[in-house]
Amino acid sequence: MSKKKRRPIVAVVGRPNVGKSTFFNAIAGERISIVKDTPGITRDRIYADVTWLDKSFTIIDTGGIEPDSKDIILSQMREQAQIAIDTADVILFMVDAKQGMVDADDKVADMLRRSQKPVILVVNKVDSYEKQQLDVYEFYNLGMGEPFAISAANRQGMGDLLDEVLAHFPEDADTEEEDDRTRIAIVGKPNVGKSSIINKLIGEDRLIVSDIAGTTRDAVDAVVKHNGREYIFIDTAGLRRKNKIKEELEHFMIVRTVTAVERADIVVLVIDATEGVTEQDAKIAGIAHERGKGVIIAVNKWDAVEKDNKTTREFEKDIRNTLSFMTYAELCFISAATGQRLVKLYDLIDMVEQSASLRIATGVLNEIMAEATALQQPPSDKGKRLRLFYITQASIKPPTFVIFCNDKELFHFSYQRYIENQIRETFGFRGTPLKLVIRERKEKE
Repeated sequence: MSKKKRRPIVAVVGRPNVGKSTFFNAIAGERISIVKDTPGITRDRIYADVTWLDKSFTIIDTGGIEPDSKDIILSQMREQAQIAIDTADVILFMVDAKQGMVDADDKVADMLRRSQKPVILVVNKVDSYEKQQLDVYEFYNLGMGEPFAISAANRQGMGDLLDEVLAHFPEDADTEEEDDRTRIAIVGKPNVGKSSIINKLIGEDRLIVSDIAGTTRDAVDAVVKHNGREYIFIDTAGLRRKNKIKEELEHFMIVRTVTAVERADIVVLVIDATEGVTEQDAKIAGIAHERGKGVIIAVNKWDAVEKDNKTTREFEKDIRNTLSFMTYAELCFISAATGQRLVKLYDLIDMVEQSASLRIATGVLNEIMAEATALQQPPSDKGKRLRLFYITQASIKPPTFVIFCNDKELFHFSYQRYIENQIRETFGFRGTPLKLVIRERKEKE
């Protein structure tokens, strides 16, 4: 049986300017603002993976609020709170000691309290607890228990707060639960036909489908049986949107995508054939890639595209260029409307699942590596040449290989890519990323 690890999700809710971004940067370290040099992966400061006392979790900022007017702030905060309630294991409700308690805080607190989710009240901008004690006490009026006083800017009080966060994780969080059913997250921009695909696969209209962007509410898991096997489809539905603020829509979409991808084994990225591949698609693909999930790119509405003998090849080339960081992804052209080639998705899912779970014997791996280094000499610098001593597979999903060498600095990205390609050529590993961990050891060891 395969074992799933689930990383708990902590969501941060709060008014504009209470210091969410400062908190975010403090908690995630500076790692989060690093822009990867992989094309197509942009890092919006929306989520970060954090490890505290050996526990890993994902922290999510539930959204930017446009401070237009009080009403808009309140309605947007409610929406943020709703996202947090829907997706998070623990909610951090952040308020500002310097501004004091405001009406919007009270109304959102009410909603969070009723959610039955663990909520921790965080009072930010407390630079001196002695002087600001009364400002902190004021927040007891929210009825959310003891407020945690912190200063994100000075990184004070963070340890106690994180201890409290861990105390609220569900029992099964980050532990392994047994379930051998493959979980598939269907992700993509609004209106590319995600729900229609799931409906067609289920064979009944389980999810509400309509033409308004973001009408489906809440991720709905659907269990489907095909050829005697059970699959769990995770639908990443959007939220009902009243005011269509574009950036926000994208923000919510990314929050939803992160939470769905986190729970999945395989990600099906749906692209609209009539629009072509977009930067937004690349962002979503980047999330799956960073989290090491198997990926299938499904080009939907293929029936609506006028074709000649070059169309498919051109379209594929375009996708491969835009999503150049995931050359391993499997590709299929489908139509949810006509059902064209939809059943092929199951075959691809099975194949990607097998790839992601493939284990290769150490002896065989070392033979491949020896051949690869004989074919193309490892790089050298100032008379010192890279030597690869040993390779072994450490884990699956994604397949992770540890390579021991004499000097990490010499093991350039391009040579790592070359070794990875040799492994792929021999064993396939279709649809799954591979992870290489480079360890250094001295020649004599």
